[in-house]
Amino acid sequence: VTPGMVPTPGGGLTRIGMLDPVVTSTAEGLRFESFSVCCGVYARLDVEASSLDATHRAVGVTNVDVNQPLRAALASLRAGEPLHLGVGEEGLTATTLDEEVTEEKVPLSLRWLKGFAETQMLSSAMMPLHVLNTAQARAFVRGLPRSSATGTVMWAGRAVRGLRLGTRPAPGAACVAGPERLRVFEPLLHLITSLEAYGSHVDAGSEPVASLWVACLPGARLSVGLSPAKSRGFSGEGAVLASLGDPHVEEDADMLSALLSFEPRIDTRLMAARSGLAPDRVAGGLALLASSGQVGFDVTEGAYFHRPLPVRADALTAMHPRLVGAKKLADSGAIERVGAGEHGTGEYSVRSGANTYTVTLPADPYAVEGYLCSCPWWLKYRGTRGPCKHALAVSILYREHAAG
Repeated sequence: VTPGMVPTPGGGLTRIGMLDPVVTSTAEGLRFESFSVCCGVYARLDVEASSLDATHRAVGVTNVDVNQPLRAALASLRAGEPLHLGVGEEGLTATTLDEEVTEEKVPLSLRWLKGFAETQMLSSAMMPLHVLNTAQARAFVRGLPRSSATGTVMWAGRAVRGLRLGTRPAPGAACVAGPERLRVFEPLLHLITSLEAYGSHVDAGSEPVASLWVACLPGARLSVGLSPAKSRGFSGEGAVLASLGDPHVEEDADMLSALLSFEPRIDTRLMAARSGLAPDRVAGGLALLASSGQVGFDVTEGAYFHRPLPVRADALTAMHPRLVGAKKLADSGAIERVGAGEHGTGEYSVRSGANTYTVTLPADPYAVEGYLCSCPWWLKYRGTRGPCKHALAVSILYREHAAG
């Protein structure tokens, strides 16, 4: 499976765009990450160091441009033939028995950066749902539809022999929006030893959510993340906004960044001890580092990993218009407390342009995902795409006042 390839209704693969994978080298091996052109599918291939015959290995990360010559060279490889990859600051060089192809380092698109932030935040909150053995994985992937309508959302629930797709959510089910998107595993079925599904807790009334599917291969893992809808990219989820709204988060992220040393796995408890920060502030700092491409999250290890892309964190926060708008509201005096509650909680009015909206805080005022707002945007999505700018603004102001 190469970046930029998706299943077609006829069962083959078609190229969907010029996609540029991020390649990371650590002591544990190589990691390749990519998005579909719509940012609705995230893919990561983790190759273990034991599977690599490396004469020299150093830590580092790069983003390369994958063009047709490299695709053709990889497609021409036959079983048992050697492939030499040279990955460095200048780009990537692939050498086969027939040819050598070099791809240069290229800038990472802003939409991908937002996608990286959202997928890592969503992944960090996921839990294991299902594990399929080789036979069950093959049956499940081969039984997936080859096409579906744009709004199709199905749910994979436990059956007697593996998983079965249904049309309604249920406890323990994994959301599969656009189920044909998982057919990217089909060319690898002869190598897959197990298939794991990760997702959020759902019940009979749940809305579609993101899911992550991990195929275990000999010496490697291929992870495929699906957005909650085929028409909806990860860069629009808004999961990272709650953490970015904390006024202390940039300072915490700077401290954590200075303590990172290209760890393939980040121990959050150790980071809390080293930094002197509370665990929730470590989580917020890592969220900001994720939003700037500095860290990612591995669900199989249950840990963040260091992946320092050359992007400034303070520049990335400006990419979130809701956060920018929330900070303006918080600084403009447009927020007024109107309802009583303990420790400043309750209801707040927020003047936004010619309109005034009411934001209601939950029992835990730090849980911005539980804020309610009377604005049309919140009423339409009801928190499924992150907090609105009015809720964010109240959260920012509350945290500032609570901090003294």
